[in-house]
Amino acid sequence: MGRQGQPVLLVLSGPSGVGKTTVAHRLMDANGTLKRIVTCTTRAPRDGEQDGVDYHFLDESEFLERLGCGEFLEHAEVYGKYYGTLKSSVHDAFAAGHDILIVNDVQGALTLNKIIREDAVLGGALQTVFLVPEGVEELRKRLESRDEDDKKTIDERMENAVAELKQQNKFDHVIVSGTRDEDYEQVQCVYEQAGNR
Repeated sequence: MGRQGQPVLLVLSGPSGVGKTTVAHRLMDANGTLKRIVTCTTRAPRDGEQDGVDYHFLDESEFLERLGCGEFLEHAEVYGKYYGTLKSSVHDAFAAGHDILIVNDVQGALTLNKIIREDAVLGGALQTVFLVPEGVEELRKRLESRDEDDKKTIDERMENAVAELKQQNKFDHVIVSGTRDEDYEQVQCVYEQAGNR
């Protein structure tokens, strides 16, 4: 746990297309003590995404049933699809002695922040990181280069990003995205410092 026994619960967030998933994969490859919590979603998998690795892909009825049973620590509806973090996955990882990485959209990260800060066990471990683009036009370029969304979807994501960027002061750390290597190195530094508190 952490570098010297201090557990770390790292929440990585930022607008769609900023590079959160890329940073998360690098963090996981570099840190054997870090366990990524796989969140649930009702959206369809993108090319190359695997169930249980990138997300738990659920149909809407199963998601809503689990929601009704109180199984989610947080949940949100984003772009007409549901996303959520299972309580059991967070508590099980901590109980097994892992540090935790949660990659979340801005709405979900802010909800997690509020809930976790009130938790006696998890609150002291929490570090939130907001990855921001150098500018909104840079974000548009990244979304277009992913070649996954049509113009309407990109426009919608851009509109949401403008609102999301106004939330960055609610995070412990704000990192202006540069190259993939720079982004990874900065988040890795936050993780290491959190474990040494």
